[in-house]
Amino acid sequence: MFISDGMAAKTDLKGGYGRMTIIDLTEEQAEDIEKRLSDFDEDHITYKMDGCIRIGMEDNGRLIAGLDACVTAFRILYVSTVFVDEAYRRKGVGAALIGEMEKRAARMGVNAIRLDTFDWQGKEFYEALGYTAVGHYDHKEDGYSEYFFLKRIN
Repeated sequence: MFISDGMAAKTDLKGGYGRMTIIDLTEEQAEDIEKRLSDFDEDHITYKMDGCIRIGMEDNGRLIAGLDACVTAFRILYVSTVFVDEAYRRKGVGAALIGEMEKRAARMGVNAIRLDTFDWQGKEFYEALGYTAVGHYDHKEDGYSEYFFLKRIN
């Protein structure tokens, strides 16, 4: 049972925990929780690997496309951003960036690349480049679908 008192919510939990309060975290508290999770993960992730791939493409000195990806746990590269200016789409620019990213990722020791995209962004593009959809959901109320992709390398 939750009882709201403005900024906090109090709840009674079974198991002898007493009265607990759900609070909004400060930046310092959020960082503390992140560190605790990282410390917990240390028992399951037996090696450290980090690094990012941030590459772009220029046309006559003008940035027309870019990609940002960073290594997460288990030698997985997470691609957070891929963008190609509209005038350069369907001309091989995005495929060239992805190809270069995959080469660099392999040299880094990455074994899988993961990313997500909305239905209007690049679902067919990633499928054409050999990425496998490993999940998706539709949000009809807001008019979009999101897809999650994975490609194993090495």
